[in-house]
Amino acid sequence: MLVIGAGHAGCEAALAAARLGCEVLLVTGSLESVAQMSCNPAIGGLAKGQLVREIDALGGAMARVIDRTGIQFKMLNRSRGPAVWSPRAQADKRAYREEMRRVVERTPRVRLMEGIAQAFLVEGEGRRSGSRKVVGVVTEAGAELHARAVVGCTGTFLNGLIHIGLQSFPGGRRGERAASGLSDSLRELGYPIARLKTGTSPRLDIRSADFAQTETQWGDDPPRPFSHFTDELSLEPVPCYLTHTTAATHRVVREHLGESPLFTGRISGVGPRYCPSIEDKVWRFPDKQAHQIFLEPEGRDAEELYLNGLSTSLPEEAQLEVVRTLPGLGRARILSPGYAVEYDFVPPAFHLEATLESRLVEGLYFAGQINGTSGYEEAAAQGLVAGANAALKLQGRAPLRLGRAQAYVGVLIDDLVLRGTHEPYRLFTSQAEHRLMLRHDNAGDRLGPLAHACGLITDREFARLEAERGAVEGEMARLARERAPARAAEALGARRERMPWAELLKLPGVTYEALRAHGTGAGLSLELGERVEVRVKYEGYIARQQRVIERVSRLETAAIPEALLDAELHGISREAREKLRRTRPRSLGQALRIPGVSHSDVTALMIHMARHERAVGSASGAQA
Repeated sequence: MLVIGAGHAGCEAALAAARLGCEVLLVTGSLESVAQMSCNPAIGGLAKGQLVREIDALGGAMARVIDRTGIQFKMLNRSRGPAVWSPRAQADKRAYREEMRRVVERTPRVRLMEGIAQAFLVEGEGRRSGSRKVVGVVTEAGAELHARAVVGCTGTFLNGLIHIGLQSFPGGRRGERAASGLSDSLRELGYPIARLKTGTSPRLDIRSADFAQTETQWGDDPPRPFSHFTDELSLEPVPCYLTHTTAATHRVVREHLGESPLFTGRISGVGPRYCPSIEDKVWRFPDKQAHQIFLEPEGRDAEELYLNGLSTSLPEEAQLEVVRTLPGLGRARILSPGYAVEYDFVPPAFHLEATLESRLVEGLYFAGQINGTSGYEEAAAQGLVAGANAALKLQGRAPLRLGRAQAYVGVLIDDLVLRGTHEPYRLFTSQAEHRLMLRHDNAGDRLGPLAHACGLITDREFARLEAERGAVEGEMARLARERAPARAAEALGARRERMPWAELLKLPGVTYEALRAHGTGAGLSLELGERVEVRVKYEGYIARQQRVIERVSRLETAAIPEALLDAELHGISREAREKLRRTRPRSLGQALRIPGVSHSDVTALMIHMARHERAVGSASGAQA
C-alpha cells in the first residue's frame, strides 16, 4: 500500500494498515516534517479531544505520542456537563514530531520515502464505480511506485500558495514546496477541485515577552493522560499565558487592511469560519473591545512562542506593529511571521464512500485536508479510517464503518460524505446528536470491541479496556446494592436514612470523592471514579438517549437497493432524486441527512423500497 503525505493523517493511515498486516510505503516531501505541527502546538480541544480518545481506542498513535511529549494537560469545559468535557494538551512541537517519526520508523511493515507524488497510475476506463482501479503513483523524479491501494493525505500542499502581505509564493507551508502536479492528475480523473484557505500566527522570541503583564494559565494538577494505555503522566508542567487585543491593536489592523491579501482579492479560497484571522475579527466585529490571545510555548525549552488567536497574513512589518500593541509584548521580536496558505481540495460529497474510498477510482482513498477538513485531529481520524479500510479491503474483509451514534469519527465522516463542505470543516460537540453517549471517558467502551475484532488493538490492550469497563460497572452495581450508614446519608444532604450509595451520588453537589470521604469506594483511579460518577448521575438521560438511538437505528439498517436509486422514483422531488442519485446513500438514515432530501421524500422512498422488495420476492417465487 502507498500513503501520500506524512502529516497526522498519513502517519495514522500507515500505522493502521501496518497493524492489519499490510506492507506500507509512506511517501513524504520532507523526512524532517513527519507529523509537523504547522499551526498551534497542541492536541485536542473542544470535540477534538474526544476525537483523539477515539483514535486511541482504535489503536492510533496520536494520544500515546502526546502523552510522551506534552508539556501541559487540561480538561476543558469542566463548568458544563460531561457530554462536552474535552481534553487538551500543549505539545513540545519538536519532541512530538521526532517521537511520531520514531513510532513510524519502528513499526514493522512501514517504510518512509522522501519524494513528491506527481500523478496517479490508474487502470481501466470510464467513470462508473469499479471501472477504474488505482495501481500506484508517479513521483516528480519520474519513479513509478506500484501499489494495490493508495491513501492520499496531501494536507495543504496541493497547489499550495502562501501569502504574506502582497507577496505570494508557492508552498504547502513555509519552507516546504507545494505539490503542483497532483491536482491536474485528479482533475483528469474527473474529480472536482476547489480552493480553501487557512492561516497561522507569528512566532515570537519567548525571551522578548514580559509575562508579568499577562495572565498565567496552568494545566490540571494532577495531569490526566490522553491515552487509555498510559498509566500516569510524570512531567514538570509548563504554563501558557493570556493577553488581549486593545484599541491600539484594532486601529493598527484597520490601517493595514489595504495590505492584507484577504481584503485585496488576492486570496480566492474560502477560509475557516471558526478560526478567523485577526483582520477578519477586527472587520467583522467592530464593536468588540478585545479578543483573547493565548501565548503558547512551542516546547519545554523552545525559544518560540505561538500567538494562538492572532492568525494573520499582513506584511511582516505590520505584524510586528500589531504584536507590540498587546500587553506583555511591547518589545516582542518575531522569529517567523504568520501567513495564509491557499490550497486545492476535492469536495467530498458525492464521490466518497463512508470508508473514505473514492467511488471514481477503486482502491484510492482520501483523508485530511484533501477532503476539506482543518485540524490535526480531524485529519488523524480520517487517516486511521482510510488506512484501516484500505487494508481490510485488500484482505477481503468487512470494512470499518462508524455511525453517528458510535463515534465523533462517525459524525465527521458522515458530514463530509453526505453534506460536504465549502469551507475548512472542523468538528464541534454540537454536531453530534448523541454527544452524551460520545463522551471522552467512554471511548474505549464504545470502540474497543470493534478495534479488537478488526485487529487494530492487541489482545492485551483490549483486556485492559475490558478490565476498566468491568471495574466501573462492578462499582456501579455495588453502589446501587449497598446502603449508606445514616450518618453518611445525613452528612451528604439526604432527606431520608439508609439510602443506597448510588442514590446519594445522584444528589446535587455530591461527588464520588465525597462518597470515599464517608467510608465507601473501590479504590478506583481518579479517572475511573469520575466515570462511575458520570454514569450514575446521568443514568436516566443516558437511558433516554439510548432509546432514541435504537429508534433511529431502524432507519440506519434499512438498506436502499442500489438499482432503486436509478429508477423513476415518482413522488420524490426532482432535487431529492438528483441528490439521491449523486450521493447514493446506503440506508434511509443516510438519505434523510442529505441536504435537499425531506422527510416526505424519504417516506416516498420507503414506499418504493417496499414495492421493490415485493417485486423481487415475486420474481424469486416465479423462478422457484
